[in-house]
Amino acid sequence: MIRAAALTLIASIPACQADETVARYGAADRLWELQTLNGAAFPARATLEFETGGPVSGHTPCNQFTTTNTVPYPWFELKPIAATRIACPELEAEIAYLEALSRMTQSEVREGSLFLRNDDGEELIFTTSD
Repeated sequence: MIRAAALTLIASIPACQADETVARYGAADRLWELQTLNGAAFPARATLEFETGGPVSGHTPCNQFTTTNTVPYPWFELKPIAATRIACPELEAEIAYLEALSRMTQSEVREGSLFLRNDDGEELIFTTSD
């Protein structure tokens, strides 16, 4: 009896550790390119990539960044964002992107688009060609 209970417990451990982030729901292994920030076309190139289990990385107009998202879909919460620090003419757009990205709390993957939103009405829309 005890042995059967122990086997059941061991068998359930991988299920508890399954990836429940946005990566599992269609965002992983794709390069997402930012199209709009709060309804306005984004004036530079910025990307986002998700790996299974929570790692998130991307490029801003000037730099690269990395962070982690571990909350279950459709929620979205990034750990502090670590970025390189190279200056460029699009630095203002980069700051706007990273600040908005850090405020997002909800995610939705639909028909080749990724929507990140928050309760204040802010929204980032990304598309992918993958």
